[in-house]
Amino acid sequence: MSAVFTPSTGLQQKRGLLLGTKGWAGVIAALAVICVVFPVLNLMVPEGSIFHVSDYAVQLTGKILCYAICALAMDLIWGYTGILSLGHGLFFALGGYGMGMYLMRQIGLDGNYKSPLPDFMVFLNWKELPWTWTVSDSFIAQMLLVVLVPGLLALVFGWFAFRSRIKGVYFSIITQAMTFAAMLLFFRNETGFGGNNGFTDFKRILGYSITAPETRLVLFGLSVALLLAVIILGKVLIASKFGKVLTAIRDSENRVMFIGYNPVHYKLFIWTLSAMLCGLAGALYVPQVGIINPSEMSVANSIEIAIWVAVGGRGTLVGPVLGAGIVNLSKTWFTTSFPEYWLFFLGLLFILVTLYLPQGVVGLWAKIKARRAEKAAIAASRADPAPRAPVSESKIPNGTAAKGA
Repeated sequence: MSAVFTPSTGLQQKRGLLLGTKGWAGVIAALAVICVVFPVLNLMVPEGSIFHVSDYAVQLTGKILCYAICALAMDLIWGYTGILSLGHGLFFALGGYGMGMYLMRQIGLDGNYKSPLPDFMVFLNWKELPWTWTVSDSFIAQMLLVVLVPGLLALVFGWFAFRSRIKGVYFSIITQAMTFAAMLLFFRNETGFGGNNGFTDFKRILGYSITAPETRLVLFGLSVALLLAVIILGKVLIASKFGKVLTAIRDSENRVMFIGYNPVHYKLFIWTLSAMLCGLAGALYVPQVGIINPSEMSVANSIEIAIWVAVGGRGTLVGPVLGAGIVNLSKTWFTTSFPEYWLFFLGLLFILVTLYLPQGVVGLWAKIKARRAEKAAIAASRADPAPRAPVSESKIPNGTAAKGA
């Protein structure tokens, strides 16, 4: 799929097929990996083989896919609408808590205290479930809450913020404050969400063992399917009239208002949709990782989500996915080999990207391709110069003709 790089709009894809030929080829390849390659390499190839995919690799890849979904959700609000949010870590964690509540109820009598209540409630001498856990034993109800709770919070918060025309750094500050306040609330034991330990020690999901390789592969497949769905949804939105209004709001909100559009409705919709997508990503993240606690709501996590988008390239659909993969693979290596230097590397990476790669990895690749095309065009013009037109005798001055004679 060809692309044009312009300074004002960054990397813009030409209109054509929904994802273009190469895009659909990538979708088919990803589906092949889900349906054939990963299950075969994980379940059927012996562990001693070089082609064997370990359970840890499946878990790590699934986790990064959930991060990529969250990064795409951030890109919709930041890259295409120009609103930097530092509250997406909260929406991600709320979705994770929604799934975690269901998984805690599925433990049943297999907990340490052999009680129908979760272990942390027995430890705190609780006698019954709080009202927030009323439908926690229903998978469908909890999946609805995974989407509705972040969406409703974003809707209410965004309604007051956007109507008050709060934007820029002020919007980032209040979303950061909202995230920090929620983290402090969930750290309290009396809220009924496990305190600082959160939820862990999950046993089953829909009656299947959560640690079984087959279950992990299903969760991995759902993560890839959701990622592809979000990419397609983003492409449809951005290519539509709605997406053009969003980019116009990003470039100049006052001009959008001047020509008769109300930016509040557009920003509120994309902000709420972004929060709901983060909730879905968090719900898939928890059963694959096996734990959820209030640290997932930390402001540092929300800032890290923004770094994923910046590294990959905001204002593109591929960039956030690449950024999430690059940063989290680096984090996995650093926290294993040099854990004390990870935060320094992350800060340095963000500074270097901001200064030298404002369009991220995708923008760098576009510049390299443009330079190669320019050099090829120059080389072709030098190798095959245009022939000069012959000068007819009628155009030669008389004096010159006489001298020649």
